[in-house]
Amino acid sequence: MAGLFPLYTDADVHGDLVTGLQRRGWDVLRAVDVFPEGTKDAPHFERAAELNRVLVTNDQPLRAIAHRWLRERRAFRGVITWRQLDYHRMSIGDILRDFEKIAQREDPFGNYPIIHLPLPAEP
Repeated sequence: MAGLFPLYTDADVHGDLVTGLQRRGWDVLRAVDVFPEGTKDAPHFERAAELNRVLVTNDQPLRAIAHRWLRERRAFRGVITWRQLDYHRMSIGDILRDFEKIAQREDPFGNYPIIHLPLPAEP
């Protein structure tokens, strides 16, 4: 089991999710604690990479930066993402369970450093 890994959450990740992760033992650094509000996306991605933290985002421009870094063969620990449009369909509990599943993998970012969270099944 890989275990918990350090996270860097962008400004679009809701406080309830951050609190839930912290209560479950995750080391979470929030973007708003590193840079002033309104900071562009690239410095956040770069800082997460410098700190060897997994970036947590539902922001399309940050996903685009991750894909560009992959094409450029630039190193970063990983990204966990979901579509911002789907955020309202996902419960905090669902997202937390997804994080726990990822942490149970032997090398969650070894094959591909970008993990897209699944949408919950329709009722």
